[in-house]
Amino acid sequence: MSIELILPAKDRKLYTYQMKGYSPFSVPSGNSFSSRTAFSAAHVVADPLADADPVFDASVDWNATLAYRHHLWSLGLAVAEAMDTAQRGMGLNWDNAKQLIRRSAKEAKAVGGRIASGAGTDQLAPRLSVTLDEVENAYLEQCAFIEGEGSQIILMASRALAACAAGPDDYRHVYNRLLENVSEPVILHWLGHMFDPALKGYWGHESIDEAMDVCLAIIQDNESKVDGIKVSLLDAEREIQMRRLLPDSVRMYTGDDFHYPDLIKGDGQGYSHALLGIFDAIAPAAAAALHALDEGDEVTYDAIFEKTVPLARHIFQKPTFSYKTGVVFMAYLNGHQTHFRLLGGKESARSITHLADLFILADQAGLLESPELAAFRMKLMLEQAGIAQGGRG
Repeated sequence: MSIELILPAKDRKLYTYQMKGYSPFSVPSGNSFSSRTAFSAAHVVADPLADADPVFDASVDWNATLAYRHHLWSLGLAVAEAMDTAQRGMGLNWDNAKQLIRRSAKEAKAVGGRIASGAGTDQLAPRLSVTLDEVENAYLEQCAFIEGEGSQIILMASRALAACAAGPDDYRHVYNRLLENVSEPVILHWLGHMFDPALKGYWGHESIDEAMDVCLAIIQDNESKVDGIKVSLLDAEREIQMRRLLPDSVRMYTGDDFHYPDLIKGDGQGYSHALLGIFDAIAPAAAAALHALDEGDEVTYDAIFEKTVPLARHIFQKPTFSYKTGVVFMAYLNGHQTHFRLLGGKESARSITHLADLFILADQAGLLESPELAAFRMKLMLEQAGIAQGGRG
């Protein structure tokens, strides 16, 4: 039976869309990948029944949040915890991040899942007078906590460091000190200003070439303490350039949510591993594509990922930092949570037209696991926006 919805177009006119109803992806349960390391950054589920301020005192639904991590592990993906996708610094504060890391690390150990968690400086109160010593100590506190919980560290970019660093030497000093103190190799994270405007000029330069030189020098000076680096600049050529300059022992983890199929597949001179927010939204497709790549079947790999790219580019369109809204909407449509609520009320960050277009792209990519459920929930959203479905409204 075909399913139809009345959707809004960008010209404010309504039209009828008939769902494709593609079959869901078949993925071997729990099998990890042999040719690439693949992390999915994971979102956090808000508690819709909490009687608390959703902006300043956001509450987490721990059961639903952890259940989604089990979903990712069941598909063979590793979990990148307490990152930007989890609204870190944009609804998820350090106190809740500590709980999240502790709980997730315990669950990862129970099922043999891989986890790496974000260490930053977000316990520092925002102010103009923050010092390098305070930034360093904040980082060290978070790194010690994460390693104490049995998780690998992802050393995230720091807004506080970007605010107080006088130049490249300050970045070198702080990162060298941090890497001296960690017990196991970490994943560095270069997050571009399109994801967080407060990080503009990171590494002490607004020029990407000069910033890359600083970052590479830090990696080369601390090679034994660096597993890899996640680059989130949405610039495939820059990522390839940097990938070719990394020491042989250091992995490139793509954070490019626009060009990930080609970057992961690679070329004659190398390839990128994955640490991606979009994998949260397209997890079954990502797992199926990576299994195909393991088997040397690039035709199937290309065919699966090709359909997901329009959805990814839509979810991550400007303002890019609002992509969490689309990621959580996908989880809602697919029945992984019972509501469409984000920390900080960020469900309002995208328009109903944006969400309707997302629905279509997800359907066309075969990413709506139960078309009937997805259609029902999409219709609820549309009716709340005043768009009647089937004569109701």
